[in-house]
Amino acid sequence: MTISKLLVANRGEIAARVLRTAKARGLATAVLRHVAEQEGPAHLIADEVVMIDGPTPVAAYLDIPQIVEAAKGIGADAVHPGYGFLSENAGFVAALEKAGVTFVGPTSEVIDLMGDKVRARAFVEERGFPVAPSAIEDDDPASFVERARAVGYPLLIKPSAGGGGKGMRVVREDSTLETEIETARREGERYFGDGRLFVERYIERPRHIEVQVMGDGQGNVVHFWERECSIQRRFQKIIEETPSPALTPEQRGEICETAAGIARAVNYRGAGTVEFIYAQDGAFYFLEMNTRLQVEHPVTEMVTGFDLVAEQLRIAAGKGLSAAQVDIPQTGHSIELRICAEDATADFRPAIGDILLLDEPMGEGIRVDSGILDGGKVTTDFDPMLSKLIVHGPDRAQAIALARQAVQDYVILGVTTNTGYLDAILAHPDFASGDVSTGFLAEQSETLTAPGEDVSDLLIAAAALSDERLVSDVMQIPEMYRKMGGWRN
Repeated sequence: MTISKLLVANRGEIAARVLRTAKARGLATAVLRHVAEQEGPAHLIADEVVMIDGPTPVAAYLDIPQIVEAAKGIGADAVHPGYGFLSENAGFVAALEKAGVTFVGPTSEVIDLMGDKVRARAFVEERGFPVAPSAIEDDDPASFVERARAVGYPLLIKPSAGGGGKGMRVVREDSTLETEIETARREGERYFGDGRLFVERYIERPRHIEVQVMGDGQGNVVHFWERECSIQRRFQKIIEETPSPALTPEQRGEICETAAGIARAVNYRGAGTVEFIYAQDGAFYFLEMNTRLQVEHPVTEMVTGFDLVAEQLRIAAGKGLSAAQVDIPQTGHSIELRICAEDATADFRPAIGDILLLDEPMGEGIRVDSGILDGGKVTTDFDPMLSKLIVHGPDRAQAIALARQAVQDYVILGVTTNTGYLDAILAHPDFASGDVSTGFLAEQSETLTAPGEDVSDLLIAAAALSDERLVSDVMQIPEMYRKMGGWRN
């Protein structure tokens, strides 16, 4: 099949990132934009911008009939979903298939199977892959509580249709089990419209390791090595890296081949990620499979040299995999930081405001995937992530040093961000040694979120004192900054 025109059914940094690859491959491109949405990089890159509407901006990006009609109306051969929104919605894929539009991703059947945590877990376990001890409510709802107790504490309760950490609860005492089950059920119904649950043994001080896979839908699968995602707050990833500092070469080979085996078993097509919980004793257990491109895919691109979006488009066009497993290297070390509009010193309250000045770092080994523009506006209509800062170095120590330099050089005035918090994590000795778990941020909360010196305010004050022509209006600061060539000078 031929793909000549691509609609990106997403926004922000991922839309811009997909569009750049599509244009480099010579495709005509289009992207969505809500009528109330600020112009972003994606809208400047795309050949065509398709306006959408709805009761809220998010509702518009979830409106399957409207988006399918948009694809048909502009003559798009294919739709790339990015991540989030409709990227793992089997109904969206089916609607596109019915309309004769190619979905850049797996089939609706695979998304439906792997998107249900209970069914995915059963599928994996039946084929001999490792899963943690568990109890599934659907097996026998009447005995679910007793079967959960039998698994043993601590327990992790999860919504069957969940994702992004929503609805997950850790239970350490039997006295709170039934209350936590009901709370998790209500949250599952609220977030996913599905209150079904399952529980599994909670692994103490676990690490979160995932493997990037790519399949052609004809049984051929390769992996692009693993990513460490243990630095997360409330089950939301913040910093990701590859290779994982926890794995030996033998363990790396085992976990990556396990992920590829799971993808082969489901006859996977396109890009996907198989996620594992990794225990202190070296054992690992299947967690879930994300049937889409991940936020953290750039670190994989940095160490392998492959453009994963280009691979997705190639497979969607029926051309198959471009490389054999032996042709996929893992060179150096890469780290990704999620730059978010939030105040780490105020319980990560979302921040809003006008972007008075944006100066993103650049240089050898530095990549910024950005979803914002200088002069734009940050609102609470969407996720608080503004951009992704990715670095690549010869080894982990040098990658950490480069990441610290780059995040300190990331300047955004007018909106509070988490750059100081990210720098504090990178500077922590436990992170430097690689001795972390998914509980690291909670354990170090007071240290990492302690209010520090506001360097940007000091720089503004210093600049003002050095220029007698500067009046007190702070709105003049950005222009003065540009004339000076940036704080780094």
